[in-house]
Amino acid sequence: MRLKRFISVADVAAPTELVEEVIQLKKNKFQFNQLGLEKTIALLFFNPSLRTRLSSQLAAKLLSMYDMVLDVNHGWPLEFGLGAIMDKDRSEHVQEAAAVISQYCDLLGIRSFPSLTSQKADYSEPVLNAFETYGSKPIINLESATRHPLQGLTDMVTIAEYQNTTRPKIVLTWAPHPKALPQSVANSFTAWCLAMGHDLTITHPEGYALDPQITQGANIEYDPAKAYEGADFVYAKNWSSFEQYGQIISQDQRWLVESTKWAVTNDANFMHCLPVRRNVVVADAILDSSSSLVIQQANNRTFAAATVMKCILQHMNT
Repeated sequence: MRLKRFISVADVAAPTELVEEVIQLKKNKFQFNQLGLEKTIALLFFNPSLRTRLSSQLAAKLLSMYDMVLDVNHGWPLEFGLGAIMDKDRSEHVQEAAAVISQYCDLLGIRSFPSLTSQKADYSEPVLNAFETYGSKPIINLESATRHPLQGLTDMVTIAEYQNTTRPKIVLTWAPHPKALPQSVANSFTAWCLAMGHDLTITHPEGYALDPQITQGANIEYDPAKAYEGADFVYAKNWSSFEQYGQIISQDQRWLVESTKWAVTNDANFMHCLPVRRNVVVADAILDSSSSLVIQQANNRTFAAATVMKCILQHMNT
């Protein structure tokens, strides 16, 4: 498969095919180690990262690409406002920065979190759009204000590796959390599941509905006990309110993933993107059990990223 860019699952013509390419690359991780020779990827982190950063750097090296990493906000904050009078602490505008960085690399990976204060601003994806407007190289979304497509692809690969039925029942469950978190992982997991044709149930308290444009086609269940019935995979993730944007409106412990709920599943596998708050999001008994796939998911991040980079490089070579 060839990709022009990787902003969301909408950039992927055949999601099932891309998942299979990841699985095949994983079987022989060095099979494309000549493809990235003399190529450079710039990885810009506006927010901190563990798995995304390390897996992206390793993925680039599997293709023999050189990687440059810049922690933007901590060392070189950029101005994004059009017509800004730059008399404060930001000395460079994204217009120049994106153009300059594009001259230094062949691919560009960007990670930037939402403000969680303005739904309109966050869902307009200001950082990604600025680099697309003023830059000139293909962009890989390493997590944005509203999407985390690499995580979504990783999750589909993990499900494909462990599913025992043709169309497993997958549950995405909201879980409590002490901080307000973005909707990006939940949005992308939902979008990828639906694009793959999976049977998806989303369960959450009242007031925590995701963007209805994204969840159309999923089953919505407000009772977690009912949602878990017959589940083959349970994916836990907190997200702050979409309707009351960015707010925490519930800390209901009924949504903790624990053994009582597990009893009604179809011996389900547990999934989470990590990091995870033990005994807040999920009980130790589940996270430490043989049902948990969180470490396998994290491993798949490398191969998902390498496959996306490969597909973009192949497009560039045509």
